[in-house]
Amino acid sequence: MLYYEDIEVGVVRRFGSKQVTREEVIDFAGKYDPQPFHLDDEAAANTHFGRLSASGWHTGSMAMRMMVDNMKEHEQAGLGSPGIEDLRWLTPVYPGDTLRCETEVLEKRRSASRPEMGLFKSRLTVFNQHDAPVMTMVSTGLIRVRDQAGTD
Repeated sequence: MLYYEDIEVGVVRRFGSKQVTREEVIDFAGKYDPQPFHLDDEAAANTHFGRLSASGWHTGSMAMRMMVDNMKEHEQAGLGSPGIEDLRWLTPVYPGDTLRCETEVLEKRRSASRPEMGLFKSRLTVFNQHDAPVMTMVSTGLIRVRDQAGTD
């Protein structure tokens, strides 16, 4: 089990693999982001995307799935997240792309008001099969502390 004390600033972890399918792109867009360039080949061809592209929110959802699968594989004493500070969609994601993730721990600290909890900030980068970054986000995670009396 990974606790606050086990997190090291500067550590980079690589994980995940997600094949983006046409069916998932259209299904997600139909439910949550029904813009024509996410739903229709002809409409998409007439945009700067040039072809059907995944919603940025879909890209974020696929990244979240890879993160959760990674957390299950490498058990963490995670307590959720208070949010995202920075989210960028850098390049379109298309059906047929294969995505993967990297995270880097940027900083960490113990909670001043909750001794059982630590916080860590990390940057997630999602890459396609060409190793081109397609999305980045900086977020804060909450994680249990193993030794509440300890210090950094």
